[in-house]
Amino acid sequence: MSLPRLIIGNRNYSSWSLRAWLCLRKSGVEFEETLLPLDTAEFARRIPDLSPSGTVPVLWDKELCIWDSLAIAEYINEQYADGALWPDQREWRALGRAMVAEMHGGFGHLRSAMPMNFRARNRHIPQNPGLQRDIDRMSALWLQARELSAPAGPWLLGRYSIADAYFAPVVVRFGSYGVGFSSPLLTDYCTAVRSDHDLQEWQKLAAAEEWVVEQDEAGVERDP
Repeated sequence: MSLPRLIIGNRNYSSWSLRAWLCLRKSGVEFEETLLPLDTAEFARRIPDLSPSGTVPVLWDKELCIWDSLAIAEYINEQYADGALWPDQREWRALGRAMVAEMHGGFGHLRSAMPMNFRARNRHIPQNPGLQRDIDRMSALWLQARELSAPAGPWLLGRYSIADAYFAPVVVRFGSYGVGFSSPLLTDYCTAVRSDHDLQEWQKLAAAEEWVVEQDEAGVERDP
């Protein structure tokens, strides 16, 4: 019996790959993964046969190909997690889906100025109004969810959900570039994400990679 197969990019940089991978891990399904190093001749050579969009992540489940991270997350939730990657409460599911959709299509200033980079530490990024608006909006989204669900658990919507997988790369970004919070709810949330054993496994594998994508090496290292 063939296992689902997830095609990913470099663990150090590929935030979209991380999102799909976390959903698979949280579903409990056994799966295979294939890593294609970004911005390399190998990626250019192999990706046409694996992804109709030419991007990662891509999930192959037998003959079914799913090439968008959000579509992958929803498929995993239905096919392998019995719906458990969204909360039971209808209102919480609606909030989570709205948050994920906004992340999926927005936050362009944050994405470009603060690329995900697990190996980056104490990086200084020049602030600009667009980036600050994205950071403020992200903080407001997280706080809205945490104020609603705090008694139910440490995650955005009580138990771990697609929303947490989707925002995990942002938590990594904020750690790399020194973004902090005044609200204990947000600080505690970021601590929970960074302490998650699946994220820590991904981070360990990312640290062992030798590929460097220069365009994602943003910021200037500063004294801790």
